[in-house]
Amino acid sequence: MRAPSFWWRPERSLAAHLLSPFGAVVGRVAARRMREPGVDLGVPVICIGNPTVGGAGKTPTALYLARRLARAGHRPSILTRGYGGRVEGPIQVDPVRHRALDIGDEPLLLANVAPTYVARERPRGLALAVADGADVVLMDDGFQNPSVAKTLSILVIDAGVGIGNNLCVPAGPLRAPLAPQLARAQAVLIIGEGEAGAGVARMAQEAGLAVLT
Repeated sequence: MRAPSFWWRPERSLAAHLLSPFGAVVGRVAARRMREPGVDLGVPVICIGNPTVGGAGKTPTALYLARRLARAGHRPSILTRGYGGRVEGPIQVDPVRHRALDIGDEPLLLANVAPTYVARERPRGLALAVADGADVVLMDDGFQNPSVAKTLSILVIDAGVGIGNNLCVPAGPLRAPLAPQLARAQAVLIIGEGEAGAGVARMAQEAGLAVLT
């Protein structure tokens, strides 16, 4: 589904105002769910997420970090839900055997850089990666999902659109209110340039997060 254009306008449209009560409920539920404890298997988990729905550069960031970790002598693996695929997992991606129809497009890209695991139930995918020898796991998305405990969380922001109208789905693009999301992250990565991204960077700095560009 394509995101409504009014989500990304700083000024709140009539549709945003009408939907804002529903967004407030969604936001409260999401924020409360994020506080639940997750599974910790003793291996560092680095989560690359974003505060809004849709893409913002998470997968390229995961690829970059996997390469850097491998060059530093680590054994990184990547954990993803496999959006767009029909396989529930947990399963290790085989670029020769699997197709995008099975596991989604992005896992095929990720598997060319590091062992990649698709799992709708992320703790099961994490357990498989650790059993296979991973000493650090990168989660591509899943920041708002509390099932896995994160050691480090990086929120990726598209500087061109930022957080749009600062409302939660369905009134805006946020998956949960921004403040509790920043409170559970350690860094924000701003991709590109734009005042929308600069505004999020300022809020992140005020919350004590590292801001990366």
